[in-house]
Amino acid sequence: MASGTTPLNARDPHAPLGTSRALLLVFAPFACGFFLSDFLRVVNALIAPRLVHELGLSAADLGFLTSAFFLTFAAAQLPLGLLLDRFDARRVQAALFFVAAIGCFLFHVGESATTLTLGRALMGLGMSGGLMSSFKAITLWFPPARWPLLNGCTLAIGGLGAMAATAPLEALFEIVHWREVFLGAGVAVLFVALAIFFVVPERRGRAKPTPLALQLAGLATVFRDREFWRVSPIVASALGSYMAILSLWAGPWLKDVAALERPDVAFYLLIGTASMAAGYASIGTLVTLLERRGQRLDRIMIVGAMLFMLVEAAIAFELDPTRLWMWAAFGVTGSMMTLAYVHLSRAFPLDLAGRVNTSLNVLVFTGAFAIQYGIGEIIDLWPSGPGGRYPAEAYRTGFGVFLALQAACLVWFFVPVRRPR
Repeated sequence: MASGTTPLNARDPHAPLGTSRALLLVFAPFACGFFLSDFLRVVNALIAPRLVHELGLSAADLGFLTSAFFLTFAAAQLPLGLLLDRFDARRVQAALFFVAAIGCFLFHVGESATTLTLGRALMGLGMSGGLMSSFKAITLWFPPARWPLLNGCTLAIGGLGAMAATAPLEALFEIVHWREVFLGAGVAVLFVALAIFFVVPERRGRAKPTPLALQLAGLATVFRDREFWRVSPIVASALGSYMAILSLWAGPWLKDVAALERPDVAFYLLIGTASMAAGYASIGTLVTLLERRGQRLDRIMIVGAMLFMLVEAAIAFELDPTRLWMWAAFGVTGSMMTLAYVHLSRAFPLDLAGRVNTSLNVLVFTGAFAIQYGIGEIIDLWPSGPGGRYPAEAYRTGFGVFLALQAACLVWFFVPVRRPR
């Protein structure tokens, strides 16, 4: 068990909650927060045409303001891991959600690309602990045997948040403006922040936190490790592309290349996010079966990366642009890259697991920022046509450049070159 955690059982005098109350008072508030985190992460894929039309944004502007979420999210990961180890997850996440609520309110009133970018940046900073704090709360309040199930349920609830930002939200646009959506999201985030702070009990009787110097030494151990640098480039490039496309560029691609109308775009995005959620929910069972048959986890992960790249290539080169199967496959295969978190956690001592995850998060979300922004810059090299539509060649080039980057990282994974110790 990780340092500083205590299982929830009847003989633990510091765990007064029963399982049902722990689910209601601990799991539910944090899971609701992660629902909102995934909703805000992908919502711009649907509202992108509205932002472009109302504010006159270029593709580069759209890419940068949307990817600001990933930039601040990535920047917060290392300090977040230290904070969660030193302070109660309840306090850390409640404070962060207040920041996210401010970002939502700023996006609601923003009239320029600068204001919208600042709003997205605050959302990313505020939501940076949505998943990690949930996992931390689960380790504090539930026995280890229940961690995999509750972690999977948390990811699935996040997937529901991403799904809510597609067809259901498009239907809501019949009666509300996109600005009102962010106003409502800000109120919801603020409500969850208050619930986490006032409803979630404070965990007492925990072990004394690891001294800061030792925590930093643990981070250095992670970043000097050969296996970390063997795996992280392909994960950062593939998972970064996955998030960059599904959370923004899938929407404009479906409008400009596949020539779909808004309701159809929303439905295709729903299929992509639903497949993502299904992938998260089923990947654990699949891996368990394959490992029992002698398959190594890193090999399963890399097969997933190859399948994802094939699907991504099918989209980039318009193999079948109006078919749902591509986006369903995109959602499922992309989710397989999250196996890297399990693989790397197994490669380190248990007390470094949190720092391993946040270290990988830094690279993944920095990659998502760079790829989402970079695709926008590449697309902007082509002039837009009627209705602000960009040619298929622009998307083909933007997606293709980062597909080539993934191929290079895949070679790095296999080639036995000298890597940092």
